[in-house]
Formats: sequence, C-alpha cells, structure tokens
Amino acid sequence: MSKFSILVNREHLLSQNYIPQNLTEPAIPFSAPPGDAKRLLVRDAAAAAEELFHRAQKEGLHLWGVSGYRPYTRQRELYEAALAKREKLLKRTGDAPMTAVAPPGSSEHQTGLALDVSCPSENYELEETFALTPEGKWLSTYASHYGFILRYPRGKESITGFPYEPWHIRYVGEPLAPYLSLTGLTLEEYYLL
Repeated sequence: MSKFSILVNREHLLSQNYIPQNLTEPAIPFSAPPGDAKRLLVRDAAAAAEELFHRAQKEGLHLWGVSGYRPYTRQRELYEAALAKREKLLKRTGDAPMTAVAPPGSSEHQTGLALDVSCPSENYELEETFALTPEGKWLSTYASHYGFILRYPRGKESITGFPYEPWHIRYVGEPLAPYLSLTGLTLEEYYLL
C-alpha cells in the first residue's frame, strides 16, 4: 500500500493531532480566498491537481478548487453545525435526514489528499448536477489519468458510508487510480482484496 492510499472513513479515523506534511497551495483557480487552508494539498496531490486542471483548461473546461485540506478542528465545527441544523429541523417537522457532513476524524480532507471541485456553471457550488456538466463528465473520465479517483461514486454509498459526491476527488497516485477506475472498486473494496 502506498502512503497515498490511506483509508479514511467513519470506521478508519484520523487522530485529532494528524496534520499532513508538505502542504502546499497548487497553482489552480480556487473559490476560497488566498491564505485559506482550503487551498492547500499535500505536495504530490497539488502537483497532480495542477496537471489535471491545466489539461482541462487546454480542453476548454473551467475546473475550480472549492475545498482541499481541512483541519480536524474545522471539521468538528462543520459537523456540530450540521447536527444542530438537523436537530432544529427534527423538532420543527418531526423528520430530518442524517447529515452528509463527515464526523471529525473521518474526513479525507484532513489528509490533504482530497479536493472538492466545481465549475462556473455550478456557481462553484458542490451539487450532484456537477456530474452533468462538461467539466463533471470530463473529470469523471480523466481524473484517474492524474492519480485521482472519484471517491464517493453513485451506487457505492453503502460501501463508502457517504452519499454520491461527483465533485470529491481523492489523490491515490498511480498505478492505483487507473486500477480503481478501471475495476470500479472503491478504496474500501480495495482494502478488502
């Protein structure tokens, strides 16, 4: 297993003290302002993201980074806010879906290897409709050529523990990314081999 194939999910948690080494800001467009930690990725993932985005641009497509690295403390804030919102909705309506926000320690963003991607036609939002855009279709086809996988594919929710997210790519490097893309395996399924 390579250092990039680390499995992070609700069952395989990162410590609250885990901070990846070699975080750097890739030279790609971001919706987050300069200096924001969301613009950071581990060096190898950052270099691969630059190549991926450059290739997309040459194809006339406009990918934008939305969120890369996210520290444990920020993930805890997001999770607690999502739980509070769910609780309010539950009190008001008697029903509320479980939050899609990962609990602290279970977010791949803490590894510095995950990147949420959007495009101008989606107003830089993270929506399932991204999959229907030219950018989303291109990303689905070519991410693995640059060491990335679509981490939470449709139809694998019960395996990954997360809903379908066509915008969430994860750097696993080569040759693992092309292998997972070709076989349709998730990281969870790969770890069971």
